[in-house]
Amino acid sequence: MSNSTLNSKPQTPDPIPRDARIYVAGHLGLVGSGIWRALERHGYTNLIGRSIDELDLINQQSVDDFFSAEKPEYVVLVAAKVGGINANNIYRAQFLYENLMIEANIIHAAYKHGVKKLLFLGSSCIYPKLAPQPLKEEHLLTGPLEPTNEPYAIAKIAGIRLCDAYNRQYSTNFISAMPTNMYGPGDNYHPENSHVLPAFIRRFHEAKEQDLEKVECWGSGSPLREFLYSDDLAEACVFLLENTSYADVAFEDESGTVQSHINVGSGVEITIKELAETVADVIGYKGVIEWDSSKPDGTPRKLMDSSRLRNLGWEPKIEMREGIARAYEDFKQRYGNGQ
Repeated sequence: MSNSTLNSKPQTPDPIPRDARIYVAGHLGLVGSGIWRALERHGYTNLIGRSIDELDLINQQSVDDFFSAEKPEYVVLVAAKVGGINANNIYRAQFLYENLMIEANIIHAAYKHGVKKLLFLGSSCIYPKLAPQPLKEEHLLTGPLEPTNEPYAIAKIAGIRLCDAYNRQYSTNFISAMPTNMYGPGDNYHPENSHVLPAFIRRFHEAKEQDLEKVECWGSGSPLREFLYSDDLAEACVFLLENTSYADVAFEDESGTVQSHINVGSGVEITIKELAETVADVIGYKGVIEWDSSKPDGTPRKLMDSSRLRNLGWEPKIEMREGIARAYEDFKQRYGNGQ
């Protein structure tokens, strides 16, 4: 395995002017809003965002017109159709089609309109279901994907490969970051279509409010998961924008293919059972937690190897319990009447 193209320290690119036009696609979601806040904290003053009602990213002409009018110099591509196991499994065509279109439209427009750097956000689900742990970047496309979220994973893999292809053919500076499971302010707490941690926050909050004796959770509780607080990911994204270029993160896999994605994780894993118990404890729910093992568990273990990014100089700051407490405060402000 040749990974020598990844430098031990990033080659500092040209500084990004604080008034540079930076487009955050998906700036209202969990990850996008965190990146927007981080860019503001770092002094960037010319951020561009559009809601789904203002700009249809699935429509190529609309995206091209937007780039022509706004002329962004830097792009962070976070926008995606997302959801948990249930949503991924039910809305398979939508997850594949919509994510493919969003990525293709924005990445091509970034090339066409001369964007200086693009950061594409993927997901840890790109890796094979039974890939060796922890998950390394070179494990991509080495085995079958987890069936329940395969459409979403395939779309994200296509986005990574699209960035690589544009870099190689057109000498663009497009890089891809693969976050682990995210949570934090602005999360989706939908009762059926949310990810596991926000789903637990809502479920245990409602159980506490309704004084329920027990809460039933999907699966056995045995799968291991890694979680990263959204502000930590946001800081990692700003770090990548400011300090790295394609050459810093590129590596060659066993087939000789040059890839340019990089993992972003906390390096800490927890069982779903331990996660549920921690969320219940933070919320103050005192009832019984029961597990329905007839429901799917998903991938048995999914820990990211983020050593490449750590070697470049980034590391997370927010510990799990503190992050859950912050996320719960956000939930209460948005859905719990501040109670």
